[in-house]
Amino acid sequence: MAAASSSDRKQGASDSAYAGAVATTRQLDPDRYLATLFAPATSRAPLFALYAFNAEIARIREIVSEPIPGEIRHQWWREALSCKCEDASCESPIAAALNETMRRFHLPPEPLMALIEARGFDLYDDPMPTWLDLEGYCGETSSTLIRLATIILADGEDPGSADTCGHAGVAYALTGLLRAFPIHARRQQCYVPHEVLIACGVSHEAIYEGRDSEGLRAALGAMRQRAREHLEAARAGLCTASPLIRPAFLPVCLCAHYLDAMDRPDYRPFETVIDLSPLRKLWILGRSAWRAKRC
Repeated sequence: MAAASSSDRKQGASDSAYAGAVATTRQLDPDRYLATLFAPATSRAPLFALYAFNAEIARIREIVSEPIPGEIRHQWWREALSCKCEDASCESPIAAALNETMRRFHLPPEPLMALIEARGFDLYDDPMPTWLDLEGYCGETSSTLIRLATIILADGEDPGSADTCGHAGVAYALTGLLRAFPIHARRQQCYVPHEVLIACGVSHEAIYEGRDSEGLRAALGAMRQRAREHLEAARAGLCTASPLIRPAFLPVCLCAHYLDAMDRPDYRPFETVIDLSPLRKLWILGRSAWRAKRC
């Protein structure tokens, strides 16, 4: 049998790298994984590379015991994205897949660098000061992903709709933070803006001790309301968005269902991590994808 050519070996490595990105997204970010199944086949692998990178950055707080190792991991990714880490592709299939995706679709590294910078907040237990700080964090960590996903879906072109990406990303991130509230509280983190807690008469100590109260429920209700406002703005913007980029917004269609579940009287903020079954998610995502095609 003839030896494989260098181009064949390169393609094989690429396939392996993207397979790693698919597996990571499926394990760590099931909502985006399921949503990507409804994207065009030619866009799925690059989208998985983008989402797997995000999942790796997002979970760093969970796998380090203190901030410094997390900061070191962040720096490794900064160097990998800036091509200073020549062995990044060998060390991480996800880095290899992401770098190839960036080259293929001309994705700028700056938004991904900003995402890493914003995720530095996760490594510490500092309070989130204001709404402005929270929405800025959500924009850098979530809206950025949607924006880059639209460029991938548009085959490297800028499809516009930056404002819609912004609102959709903030809605999705706020919903995710609300879902993870009991997890964050147990490790003494809180993403509810401090100004909201003060207005509702709730202290961080009460949250870390797991004390439920009307004030806490009012604060969480304010976050859900803000998420819904951004969700409505995103829906309005999607009415004029190109059909090509709509798969980038599919994960956001799950937000309303999560928020509705948290509105129920039996919702227990310190005990319940709101989720849906995979079949339920597939049904919601499939219906939304079908409606997008009809539009």
